Order: sequence, then C-alpha cells, then structure tokens
Amino acid sequence: MTKELVINTTSHETRVALLENGHIAELYIERSRERGIVGNIYKGKVIRVLPGMQAAFVDIGLEKAAFLYVADVLDEMEAVEQFIEEGRPHPVAGEEAERPPLPPIEDLLQEGQELLVQVAKEPIGTKGARITSHISLPGRHLVLMPTVDHVGISRRIENEEEKGRLRELMERIRPRGSGFIVRTAAEGKSEEDLRSDLDFLVGLWQEISRRRETRGAPALIHSDLDVTSKVLRDILTEEVARIVVDSQVEYDKIVRFIGTFMPKLRYSIELSEDDEPIFDAFGLEVEIARALGRKVWLKSGGYIIIEQTEALTAIDVNTGRFVGKHNLEDTILKTNLEAVKEIAYQLRLRNLGGLIIIDFIDMEKEAHREKVHSALEEVLKQDKAKTNILKISELGLVEMTRKRVRESIGRTLCEACPYCEGKGYVKSRITMAYEIFRELRREIRDLPGERITLQMHPDVAALLFDDERGSLEELEQRFGKQIAVTARPGFHLEQFELVVG
Repeated sequence: MTKELVINTTSHETRVALLENGHIAELYIERSRERGIVGNIYKGKVIRVLPGMQAAFVDIGLEKAAFLYVADVLDEMEAVEQFIEEGRPHPVAGEEAERPPLPPIEDLLQEGQELLVQVAKEPIGTKGARITSHISLPGRHLVLMPTVDHVGISRRIENEEEKGRLRELMERIRPRGSGFIVRTAAEGKSEEDLRSDLDFLVGLWQEISRRRETRGAPALIHSDLDVTSKVLRDILTEEVARIVVDSQVEYDKIVRFIGTFMPKLRYSIELSEDDEPIFDAFGLEVEIARALGRKVWLKSGGYIIIEQTEALTAIDVNTGRFVGKHNLEDTILKTNLEAVKEIAYQLRLRNLGGLIIIDFIDMEKEAHREKVHSALEEVLKQDKAKTNILKISELGLVEMTRKRVRESIGRTLCEACPYCEGKGYVKSRITMAYEIFRELRREIRDLPGERITLQMHPDVAALLFDDERGSLEELEQRFGKQIAVTARPGFHLEQFELVVG
C-alpha cells in the first residue's frame, strides 16, 4: 500500500492529509485561532473541591476552570492502561491488578493548593477542560510518564519475543523511578534509537520541572507540538513514500524535525510551488466535501447513510439502485460486504468515535451474517483507533465502539444550522401556511384597522397565492378584513410577521 502525506499550510490553517493508494484516509486540521490545548501542561491552583462529585475545579489560566477527577489525581496504573494511540500508545498488556478503593478527594486536595496538570480533553460548550495530574510526554518511540514507575509495551506489537526484548532493554536504560510506554513505532528499533528518544524526553521533563519551580500558578508550562509535528511524530513510518508540502516555512520545519528525530530515515520531501492549490491538485477537496455528506454511494449502486448524534453515530446500509444478478440473498450479501469496506474507510476519514450502530440489510442465512461480521473485523484491523465489535443481531444490527481520539471532521468543519437549529430539517411550506392561519385566527380580532399584511418567506407566500388562496379568502370573509400577502426574501422559511395596514 502506497502512503503519502500532503500538507497545506496558510497563515490561518494547517491541513495534513494521509493518503493511501491515492485516496485520503485520515485528515488532521489545526486553525491558529482554535488551536487545541490537549497535551499542554499547566501549573494550576485548586479553587474548589467537590466531595459530592469526587472532583475539583482547578484554575489553569483559561476562561473556564478545569475539571480534575479523583482518579486523575491518584490512580496511576489506570492512567497507564487508558493511554491510547494518537500520539499515545495502546494500553499496556497484562492482567489488571486489583486496586484498593480511592481515598476521598478532600483528603488529597485543598483549596489554594498548586499542582502540575496536563489537559486530557478540550473544553466543550459550557464545560471546562478535563485535566490529569499524570503527565505524559510522547516521543517518536517512547512515552515518558514521570509519575509512574512502570514499563508498558504497546499492544499493537504482537511478537512476544520482541516485547520481551523491548521490556528488558527499557528496564535496563530507564532512570529509576520513571515510567515509559514503548510505542508501536519502536518495534525492531535498536538501543541507540530508544536511548536517543529517552534522553530527549528526560531532558524535556527536567526543563518542565525547572519552569514549574520558577513560575506562579496559574501558568502554561509546556505546549504540545503543532499538528504537522504531531503527525510526523505519530504516523510517519517507512511505509510513507513521500511528503508533499506547499509552504517553504513548513518545508524547512519538516526537514529540521526529521533531521532531529528520525536522522536515519530518508524521506522524499517535496516543496510544491504550483499555482494550483495542493489539495485541488491531489483531488482532496472533493473527497473532504464527500466526507461531510449524509449519503455515500457504493460502486454497485447501493449506498450508506451516516447520521452523527450526541449519543451515537447511526449508519444505515441500503441496496439503492443495485438489483443484483442472481437472487435476493446474494444481492444483499454483496451490498453488505461492499458497505463494510466503505464504512471502515468513512470511520477513519470522518474520525467518528464513541458508540456506533450499523444497520446492515437483513440477512436470513447465518453464514452470510458471519461473513459480513468477519469482514468488518478484518478491515478495522487497519484502523489504529481501538475498536470493539459485537456480533450481528437477528435484526441485522452491529453495535461497536471506536475510541474517540480527536473531534470528527463534521464537528471541526461545520456548526449547527441556524435555520433548523441542528435538527437537520425545517418545517414544510404547507405546515408554515397552516401555522400562519392559526396565528391569524388568534390575533385578527384584536388587530386594529381593516387591512392586515402577512410577511413571510417567498416559498410560503407562493403557496398562499396559489394552493391556499381559498383558505385566505375564507378568513377575509369571516372576519371582514382585507389580508395582503408580502414575500420577504430575507426571511427564514419558518419566520413570518403580522403587520397592521
């Protein structure tokens, strides 16, 4: 499989696309005015302890106070096991040890106390950032966890002999009392490679510790890397054939980054100076636009519908225009198998996470259901986000979860429609016409004068002039008043006004 990185940089936005066989597989976006704070390290001050929630609010210098849960203060092994890939490796292997119950948070924190914390989740809506006291510093091959005395190995490294070699190596070279997670990218790497990463991370932690001692709370102590550097650090492997970038500044930064962190690797780094925008040249704008739509067509003529809600993402599979060649069961099976590949692709491209419900077309044969389920499991192995899939139910439903590693493309590039308020639909013209009639009946007796003007959206006005003209004349005769209809192009479809005169 041929992989490429295409990087588009402007003064206000950076977009990084991972291409697989010429098609965009993952998209990373960072805007200068909305740069995320996940991974940033702050010196904060506890401003309120909440025993009833076993949590505390911490001032880290942002608009809203950050939220610190009791487990994020004390339960260090839980922090290790929940550490995931996306700049973070998968949880360490091994059985979960029994842990004593956590002490009350009021015994751990007091108001006014200062502590070093790291942002785990961005502020969302009215909620402040979620923070943890378990600091993690990701490198190319390792992740330093200075508050944990433990060595963990990424679960994506499946060779037990290689796991043993890496664990023995890390136990030998790591400073006593410090913890490390060995990332997937470390598989097959030499002691020199790991030691170089280790020395860099230890030096970075020492610098953070120095800043902590010299700065008062609240204060930003360490900022995480920008999106380009994160992608290079986290997903750049020998499988990536070339990197194409359209900015000289970004090009120079990439060359320096690779020279510092990956000096042994030689990548084809190209600076695009064409007049045509780089994403247009690679045909990526069309694919991004396609990733924002509800309906995705399959090559056979079938299609899938993707609906993202607050609680879950629902995906519906349909045969559409595909009528098959043999019998209904074969047609359904072929559509479902084709949909499996497209669904796995869309999950990565759109970065959909959380609970996902897939409604496959009903299959009568158990063997067909097993085949579709196995195909889904197989294709999701390429997804570095952790997934968990349940068996297909009798109704043809698959329940699965996908680890939420960053915000979805839809939530990043879009906002709630001001017309439908995020519902995804608006009232029909006929519904609005009847609402206007009801409002008119309620208000007409109290309105002075002999003439009333109805102002509304042109589409609704056209309906009143045409199909509903008789209803309007009936109201005029009943109440003895003249009713005029005025089209207002600037009005929302659901907006109307009653004006005297």
